[in-house]
Amino acid sequence: MTATAEVASPAETPESARPSRWPVWALVAICVVAGVLYVWAIGSGQVGNPYYSAAAKSMSTSLTNFLFGSFDPAGVVTVDKPPMALWPQAVAVWLFGFHGWAVLLPQVVEGVAAVFLLHRTVRLWADEKVALLAALILALTPITVAINRDNNPDTLLVLLLVAAAYAFTRSVRANGGRKWLLWCAFFIGCGFLTKMLQAWIVVPAFALAYLVGVSTPVKRRILDLVAAGAVLVASSFWWVALHAWWPGSKPYIGGSTDGGAWDLIIGYNGLGRVFGGDGNRGGSGPPPEMEFAGPGGGAMFGGQPGITRMFDASVGGQISWLLPLCLLVLGAVSVAGVLRWRAKVPGDPAERAGWFMWGGWLLVTAAVFSFAQGIFHPYYTTMMAPAVAAISAAGIAMFWRAKSAVRFLLPLAVAITAGWAFVVVSRDLSFHGWTRWATLGVAVVAVVVLVVGLRRVGLVAALVAVLLTPAVWSTATAARAGINGVMPAAGPIDRNFGGFIYRNGPPPNGQQPPNGQQPPNGMQPPGGMQPPGGMRNRAPMIGGPGGLRGELTDEQKRILNYAKEHSGGAEITLAVDGSAQAASPYIMGSDEVVIGMGGFSGSDNAPSVDQLQSWVSEGKLKFVLGGGERGGPRDGRGGRGDHGRQEWIQQHCSTVDPSAYGGSTETLLECHA
Repeated sequence: MTATAEVASPAETPESARPSRWPVWALVAICVVAGVLYVWAIGSGQVGNPYYSAAAKSMSTSLTNFLFGSFDPAGVVTVDKPPMALWPQAVAVWLFGFHGWAVLLPQVVEGVAAVFLLHRTVRLWADEKVALLAALILALTPITVAINRDNNPDTLLVLLLVAAAYAFTRSVRANGGRKWLLWCAFFIGCGFLTKMLQAWIVVPAFALAYLVGVSTPVKRRILDLVAAGAVLVASSFWWVALHAWWPGSKPYIGGSTDGGAWDLIIGYNGLGRVFGGDGNRGGSGPPPEMEFAGPGGGAMFGGQPGITRMFDASVGGQISWLLPLCLLVLGAVSVAGVLRWRAKVPGDPAERAGWFMWGGWLLVTAAVFSFAQGIFHPYYTTMMAPAVAAISAAGIAMFWRAKSAVRFLLPLAVAITAGWAFVVVSRDLSFHGWTRWATLGVAVVAVVVLVVGLRRVGLVAALVAVLLTPAVWSTATAARAGINGVMPAAGPIDRNFGGFIYRNGPPPNGQQPPNGQQPPNGMQPPGGMQPPGGMRNRAPMIGGPGGLRGELTDEQKRILNYAKEHSGGAEITLAVDGSAQAASPYIMGSDEVVIGMGGFSGSDNAPSVDQLQSWVSEGKLKFVLGGGERGGPRDGRGGRGDHGRQEWIQQHCSTVDPSAYGGSTETLLECHA
């Protein structure tokens, strides 16, 4: 076998045709490890992301709320995402009642299912051993462990994209199996209903891989892709059409400017994430006058856009551990492919399709995330994890099986991977800093053993060197039960979203930091930056100390009880002015009908002034919380954006004497027609 052929194929001819049971038990063990990492102490004192958890509870109360992903039980406004990721959570809440573990358990199941399905996919493309290694790598990816212990939509998105990869692999193995290609498109469409255009990032890679991976006539391949495109569009947009044509009352689509899903897709939650603009200011990080203090280093914003973003302090510890290895593998495969083509050596189209699919998935996704100008959070990178796992596993197998000079690529890969782990860990030695020297030591042993020719021992040492630090970070993440559900992350990330320090002293005018962050010593941010909904500090943003646990504080209970007792049987017990996150604990911690005015950031036109006036006139609403110091979103959506609600509240609502409900730091208002 030539060096070119050795690098080109990740598979190996089985040594024996006799079936063996050890791969089955190995896969079971990997899935058990994944399940333990994902399920350990979930729900112990926290409910994941309160915004989505409150929505899951609201969605369990009615069919319309369930279909459209209503944030509040009254069906006023939806979350700012499609509802598919929340459907399993709402079903779990409906079955078991509202508990932290009920909300998070579907994520655990989805995470383990993704590990299992990745094994089945890679097994079709490469072989059993490569598939097992890929499954293990995915299970131990730090950001994947963090996100699978949370209820953000990314867990289901990963599962659906791995399902698409499985269907795609079946289609090319069948040399143009159209049925499986259509299933692939369907699963990507479901991904669209989970996180919209982010799911479509992989489409170019899948399309190109199909063109080069089957040997049917070109016309047939193009027609197959056209058919798959039709399925993709239908499975992506049926929910959009359902909302647009729904005959009865329906909630306003959160995050949109006109209450429709199409605006959300194209704007705030779609192209705006890539190109920035109003409502998508986070991707560029803080302004030059500010910098983040603490080990988080701006993780909430995902660092500065650019080619190094996947490796920077905010993102590197989440996904970058094996990225250098992946780049080396893809480079070697590309060179081998060119040499093979020039030598007119025939290859396996299905194998080639796999490299194009996984490689395209990784490179295109990394490029989009790296240069996105809009909102970008480090946990988005879990979408890259299946491709990283497949490429790394196949590459290690290729390099180890090589017999010629190509075999030195494995020692090189180990050295590069261990060196990068050393760099990442060195950024904050307070978080398992010992692993940098342990990884380096094992890597030295692996390189020496591989060079002298002890291949099996060298392979074991190489795998330990490559996976040691990610495994430690993942285990530490699982052991830290009380994670931040709003911004899940692995490693030494500041759980209070980071702090601000100012290079040139505090700015004037009492301006506020974005996303509810509070600078030290009373300093204020420049440039008119404001937290969502005008919130002044972290506590109101998440609804107070109990917000991350789904509980009400004593003062919140007093407010709600007073509103209930004096509402005269109003359908809506309380409307919280400011943002959906301020309303989350009231929805999670009670069975009362509570709404958050203005959606996630408080800037949506829901409820409108006319709707407020109608509610109050008809006796459906009597009490509003906020509207004074906090009111009026000065958000990340391009302005105040309260659509006249503040003016209406000031004209039609009066402050309730705090002594009437035991005193409070909040402002409760009673509204009159």
